[in-house]
Amino acid sequence: MTEQTNRPRVLVVDDERNIRDLVAVALRFHGFDVISAARGYEALDLAGSSSPDLLVLDVMLPDLDGFELCRRLRARGDDVPVIFLTARDTVADTVHGLTLGGDDYVTKPFSVEALVARARAVLRRGARGGTEAEAPAEHAVLSVAGLELDEARWEVRRDGTPVDLSPTEFRLLAFLMRHPGQVLTKAQLLEHVWGFGTQSQVVETYISYLRRKLDPLGPPLIHTQRGVGYALRPSS
Repeated sequence: MTEQTNRPRVLVVDDERNIRDLVAVALRFHGFDVISAARGYEALDLAGSSSPDLLVLDVMLPDLDGFELCRRLRARGDDVPVIFLTARDTVADTVHGLTLGGDDYVTKPFSVEALVARARAVLRRGARGGTEAEAPAEHAVLSVAGLELDEARWEVRRDGTPVDLSPTEFRLLAFLMRHPGQVLTKAQLLEHVWGFGTQSQVVETYISYLRRKLDPLGPPLIHTQRGVGYALRPSS
């Protein structure tokens, strides 16, 4: 948060001035502090110098597209939440944007009221927490079959071996571990981990990411209930 206003600071990035100004006006009206950029490299610099709480990021930028900008942010360890704003609405684009580390995907044309609501939902989740209803308890350590997740320290270990997870992977694993043995539907995971309904392929993609990181360290823990969802439990 910005110190002077205590309002969430949003960096709006779009090369179309009318869209950039429309989004900025709407966000300011609803209590956000807004800075803006028209180019990708400019936004990359501003993200480092102004420490925004959220990026509203157009994908089709003239110099550095939004996907690459997000990838560079994550590569340098910047976990600022990102909402992609774009006319590209294919499933492949949506999944690609979210698996790069984006937090939401809004397609043009869009409702500014809906965008404001999505911004609030993303900020509630925060860079290191779940949804508002699923906020981690202080010093909570979850443990299932040798898998430990420390929500206060933001650490995961399996049988003592550290497991490096992205913020979204961490939130997904934490939610699964809070409900050991319970089959959770994709809709439940979307609501509680992402905070909004999006493509179910995103859930499948992140489940596969978790399996790639956890399965080499022991028997599979995340199980698929075909046609229903996923459960975290020891292998039979």
